[in-house]
Amino acid sequence: MRNPPLTRPGPGGVTPLVAVAHGSRDPRAAATVTRLMDAVRVLRPDVPVHTSFLDHCPPAPVPVLDGIAAAGGTSAVVLPLLLTSAFHSKCDIPAVLRAAGARLVLRTAGTLGPHPLLTAALERRLAGVGVEPGDPDTVVVLAAAGSSDPAANATIAGLAREWRTRGWRGVVPAYASATRPSPGEAVAALRDAGVPRVVVASYFLAPGFFTDKVRDEALVAGAAAVSPALGDAPEVAELVVHRYEEALAEAEAAAAV
Repeated sequence: MRNPPLTRPGPGGVTPLVAVAHGSRDPRAAATVTRLMDAVRVLRPDVPVHTSFLDHCPPAPVPVLDGIAAAGGTSAVVLPLLLTSAFHSKCDIPAVLRAAGARLVLRTAGTLGPHPLLTAALERRLAGVGVEPGDPDTVVVLAAAGSSDPAANATIAGLAREWRTRGWRGVVPAYASATRPSPGEAVAALRDAGVPRVVVASYFLAPGFFTDKVRDEALVAGAAAVSPALGDAPEVAELVVHRYEEALAEAEAAAAV
């Protein structure tokens, strides 16, 4: 779907940000997203920030967008709170935009990842469980959700290769679903190969089924530590603002052509 130029909601108005998270039956996930968006509001108090979810919990994106239109808004930036570009960003988000109809001019921001700020957030979370960033004696298993989209899995593998250059003994990708190795398999293989210290970095936005599964199987396999979800790490909030501002800049550039 082609991104159109944005119109402003009025003189001196600010284009609203509508964040779209995956959604989960686990209440910890929605609570985490709420804290993240509160952190975004602190960074950009001038921006109307709205939160929505694709599945499992309200509000859904379309009612949020309808509410903006009903209040007299003319445009919005739809920002996927997704760490990789896969099915949800390629199919679900465009479907949301189509369902919202012509009442608003909408522009979709890029997914959060990959981005160096997420690498910094991963290291922050590892430091929080006692893992010194860039420890040359430590191999990191980068645990992501996994996808049926090979490009999404390749993105995680590429992130692992890049992250290794920050001083770690090694960084290897693993996936909680859809493909292999699983985090437990990756940890076990490294331990069997004689690696003295293996830790797991959780590449998830919020806690839930996958984070619990990754933590449990990784510890059983011999991981020395497992970091929590990225959540409301300052770097993630900063990245949300960056993606929003990036979408606005692209819209303004398109309008100037």
